[in-house]
Amino acid sequence: MPTTGDVTLYASALNLPVFIAAAEDDGTFHPPSLDHEFNLPGILFDGTPFELNRILLVRLLAIAVMVFLFWLALRKPTVVPGKGQSIAELALGFVKDQIADGVLGEKLGRKYLPLLAAMFFGIFAMNITGIIPGLNIAGTSLIGMPIVLAVVAYIAFIYAGFKEAGAWTFFRNALFPPGVPVYMYILLTPIEFVNIFVVRPVSLALRLFLNMMVGHLLLVLCYGATWFFVITLGGADALFGIPTLLGGFVMTLVEMLASILQAFVFTLLTAVFIQQAAAKSH
Repeated sequence: MPTTGDVTLYASALNLPVFIAAAEDDGTFHPPSLDHEFNLPGILFDGTPFELNRILLVRLLAIAVMVFLFWLALRKPTVVPGKGQSIAELALGFVKDQIADGVLGEKLGRKYLPLLAAMFFGIFAMNITGIIPGLNIAGTSLIGMPIVLAVVAYIAFIYAGFKEAGAWTFFRNALFPPGVPVYMYILLTPIEFVNIFVVRPVSLALRLFLNMMVGHLLLVLCYGATWFFVITLGGADALFGIPTLLGGFVMTLVEMLASILQAFVFTLLTAVFIQQAAAKSH
């Protein structure tokens, strides 16, 4: 007969801590903790350098499904597009018009569109898994993936600065803004260096990570409380599960919106940083 600790471990691997956390042996409600939600045990290749836990599998699945859907929609493009091709072209057109061309202009936007499109749809695919039953955790709700994405954005805007403006122009524009008295550079240049080369990637990673992590914890709290009132306590106390269940539905809609919004904001800011780095004059 498995113990409560065993059940908790299995539930954590299958994304059922929502319910187990709410109903321990003492019959009291235990809200979700960061360690309980994100310190995930290995599911495949446990104890090896190739260990995969639930969130890694969710990330791989999300990207695989996204790539498959685009391949399915665009594998046989036609002049008169079908339903799948129309949706794919509409989605790509949104990134092209609203982000790439809108921020970078048509010429530069065409050059960086593949990167920006991959970033937008990749982030969205990993974000939306937070509300998909059976997955229920966003691939970006652990700091590792946001850091990787921020590093990609960091490399992209530095590359754009070197490639489009030239190394000297890029560093001059970044660290020595024109129209400032020379003596002010003693104070301004270190501030600009920290802001551009440290704060930018850190803020990109933290913004995405914190939004998705907090959203996940709120969903766990709402549905965990519902499980506690309805299943653990039962009886008249089950009525208290109605507002928590409604709160869970509302938070699900909020997370759906946040999944799109955070993908858009991250990609848009990346495009803005590329545009600023590529400018030959300020």
